[in-house]
Amino acid sequence: MRLLGIAILALTASVTATSMVSAQAPPAPPPHVSPEVLSDLRVAFRIYAPKATTVTVRGDWMETPAPLTLVKGADGLWEGTTEPLVADFYSYSFTVDGVRTLDPKNALIKQGIASVDNMFLVPGADAAFEATAAVPHGDIRAVWYSSSTLGGQRRMHVYTPPGYDGGTNRYPVLYLLHGGGDDDTGWSTIGRAGFIVDNLLASGKIRPLVVVMPNGSLPRPANFPTSPPGAAPSAEARAAGLALQDRFVSELMTDVVPFVERSFRVVARPDHRAIAGLSMGGGHTQRVLATHPESFGYVATWSAGVNPATTAFFEENSGALLKNPAKVNAAAKVLSLVVGDKDFTLAGTKNLDDILTRHGITHTLQLTGGGHTWINWRRYLRDYLQVLFR
Repeated sequence: MRLLGIAILALTASVTATSMVSAQAPPAPPPHVSPEVLSDLRVAFRIYAPKATTVTVRGDWMETPAPLTLVKGADGLWEGTTEPLVADFYSYSFTVDGVRTLDPKNALIKQGIASVDNMFLVPGADAAFEATAAVPHGDIRAVWYSSSTLGGQRRMHVYTPPGYDGGTNRYPVLYLLHGGGDDDTGWSTIGRAGFIVDNLLASGKIRPLVVVMPNGSLPRPANFPTSPPGAAPSAEARAAGLALQDRFVSELMTDVVPFVERSFRVVARPDHRAIAGLSMGGGHTQRVLATHPESFGYVATWSAGVNPATTAFFEENSGALLKNPAKVNAAAKVLSLVVGDKDFTLAGTKNLDDILTRHGITHTLQLTGGGHTWINWRRYLRDYLQVLFR
């Protein structure tokens, strides 16, 4: 009898514990997919947040400040749908009750230096140039090197073309710079650089090349001066910004380029070197051109220019760029500026175009549609690759 009583007590305790766990466990979210590309190319976003009061989505296809507001269902699932999107890769994030939040149903991530976003593909002909196609693929390697500029180990990503490891050929090289907030993974994730090169190579539109994607996000001092949005930068901010650019130039020319030319089979001549950068990377490219105008035969800046309020400062600190236009023109086979007509850097890019024109520097200016987004920059890369190393 005593054994029976113990068994009954044990069973009762087990049932009670199970009931308590069941009572405390949150309800399972309803089955859902997010994001979902619909047949009409609209995209549905969903997130389970039963206790939230507001949920929005912000993505890089949006050209207005207003986000997409999601609607809450009775089951605690929030849902919202975009207008039809052009076939392309896009990035986005949720904001749940004011907190930026990743989509837990989407494991495709774009990394930054202070935040991450989700990514998705709307398939179609417009995205064919950047798609994962059935063509020979190169490799993208995460490479570590010693930085004498920063006194430590730094990482870059390097694309090598199909057949590189089994061959002996030497290749031209493109140094491809990202923008503010990103790191050396930007061009190989949301930038789709490897796939863009693969597809152009497979179609015979470009020569095989190596693409070097360094990390341009250098540590900033805690007291780095800033200016209010829309205001002309102070003299202190201009000087600090120039010093930061020069630090990157030192990193690139003292550490990155020599490492690449020692470690990879590239042709170490200016006519076999190209450089391009977007936004912050465009500013870095301008500074490289100002201080080393003879080092790169092909140069492009995308969504980057000179604030009209700082024209005099730029001209005073332009090094050989403006002081010796003949040297620049002799070295640069291509010098191009590209910007979208809705890009907030449009005025600055036009101002840089005017400065270069006044100083007799041969270059081109191209205006496209769109804004300050990877949607444009991937296309700029596609087009730029096709004029390199001719």
